[in-house]
Amino acid sequence: MNPIMLRELSIRNFAIIDDLSISFEKDLTVLTGETGAGKSIIINAVNLILGSRASPELIRSSKEAAELEALFEVLPESPAASAAQAQGFDVSEGLLVRRIIQRNGRHKIYVNGRLSTVQMLSTINEHLASISGQHAHQGLLKPEQHLLVLDQFGGLIELRSRVSESYQQMLPLIKEWNALKREQTEQTEHRELLEFQCREIQQAKIAPNEDKELEQERQRLRHAERLYETVGRCIDRLYGADGAVVEHVTEISKELQGLSSVDSSLSPLAEKVQEASFQLEDVANDLRGYLHQVVFDSDRLEVVEQRLDLLHRLERKYGGSLESVLARAGEAEEELKRISSLPEQITEVQEKLDQLYEKLCKLCRELSKKRKKAAQRFSGKVEHELSSLGMSGTRFEVRFRPSPVDESADTHLLLDNNGIEATGIDRVDFLIAPNVGEDLRPLAQIASGGELSRIILALKAILATTESVETVIFDEVDAGIGGEVAEVVGRKLQSLARFHQVICITHLPQIARFGKHHFKIAKGVYKGRTRTGITLLDDKARVKELARMLGGVKITKKTLDHAREMIAGRDPCNDSGPGGSGSVKRGGSKAQNFVPRSGQSS
Repeated sequence: MNPIMLRELSIRNFAIIDDLSISFEKDLTVLTGETGAGKSIIINAVNLILGSRASPELIRSSKEAAELEALFEVLPESPAASAAQAQGFDVSEGLLVRRIIQRNGRHKIYVNGRLSTVQMLSTINEHLASISGQHAHQGLLKPEQHLLVLDQFGGLIELRSRVSESYQQMLPLIKEWNALKREQTEQTEHRELLEFQCREIQQAKIAPNEDKELEQERQRLRHAERLYETVGRCIDRLYGADGAVVEHVTEISKELQGLSSVDSSLSPLAEKVQEASFQLEDVANDLRGYLHQVVFDSDRLEVVEQRLDLLHRLERKYGGSLESVLARAGEAEEELKRISSLPEQITEVQEKLDQLYEKLCKLCRELSKKRKKAAQRFSGKVEHELSSLGMSGTRFEVRFRPSPVDESADTHLLLDNNGIEATGIDRVDFLIAPNVGEDLRPLAQIASGGELSRIILALKAILATTESVETVIFDEVDAGIGGEVAEVVGRKLQSLARFHQVICITHLPQIARFGKHHFKIAKGVYKGRTRTGITLLDDKARVKELARMLGGVKITKKTLDHAREMIAGRDPCNDSGPGGSGSVKRGGSKAQNFVPRSGQSS
């Protein structure tokens, strides 16, 4: 079973197509029809499904929007499934891509019913299908893909992965090594700063809450005279002078005590007054003690002022409080310990880097050597394939060039003056000269759609068993060929269909006869409007279609016989009958839901 298969294609209000639905099967499917019947429109529709740019001009006249929909069957292990799952899509029941093109330019894209962007669509769909034709955006033509193609052909993917793994392991180590080296270069000045900070804070010998205690002492020293005089007066008023507060309170207590014989309820109050007199005596004694502690010492005040200045300066430098000053001292000590261990850290990382670099260089040289050997075989095989496809004399070359060197690149990413990348030290370009006497040119510069399609066919045939298997659509593969070459192309397509789902639009019966499934595209007029329809052909209808392709408008018995012979003589290795397998019953052409649902005939 192919990992990827286009199952359904639905087109509505697109160009001259009103409403069309096509079901596809595996193996080789051919689409035929008169020139201008709408085959290219179907290719354009698939291109849009794959992410090409949409234009309101493609909408059927008198309609406000066109709608394109494709259902792909995707196996979980395929690259397309991985790409879709990375975007958050569940592909267990397939991948449904829907595009709505509107005249107001507000186009919409849905993947499995969820609104998506062109970028998301392109990321997924580059693994789903490829279209080979004159204007196709084909992955095999991209220079950045050529190295992967060569590695697939040479069976070097496992070695390439080992190179990539070693390369990816080196990147964080290089980053760490560079950071450590920068830190080591800067550490002299930084270390001096840290040592100064530690020394400055340690020499201050700060005690917790020292600043608050010193602030209180400074206030006492600054106001010692006022404190002494005022407290002294308070002591006299309480206890020492004539008529002191304590004397009056004591007399009040005695008088109340004397009245308690008259009214016993006054006794508790008298006791409270007496207790108050005792407390006032205690206060007076405490104030006398405080008075002895009041110091008149200008020298001590200067010492306190200087100490507070030092503490406030440290607070301003290191966070605004003594706690933050002490915390900074701890941080600086830890940082000094780490800086002191830098040489050992650098040596450790350097040893790991050297080991990995040696391994990576060995793998890169091995991969490059094997690539060059594979390139010779690959070039010969491509030329042989193209010769069999009617392009004899074509020269094909794999040209190697070194990976570019970034001036800022680390020395661990350089080998023999080449840059090292995740893919190794090589970059390659596929060059081709389709005609004798022409210079070799990049593959993407091939102008002829027929040549381009055959080149893609040759490359696909070579890579069929090694690359990821997607749906391959060939347009113009028969341009400029005929006879025996067309026969070879048809057989090549049939062989390729063993590994890919292949859909081919062709004008040649020599190619069409190899299809396991055959659709005819035709246009007609319905209620005054041109519409395109498509029909899955059974055996009888298929003979007529091949006869039309052989003999034109007038179909004779001779051309019918020739058509029957062509179908009967087809290589049956990938077939279950002349008309192919599927759900369509034999005995006449049957359109069912394959024709426009509005009911027009094709």
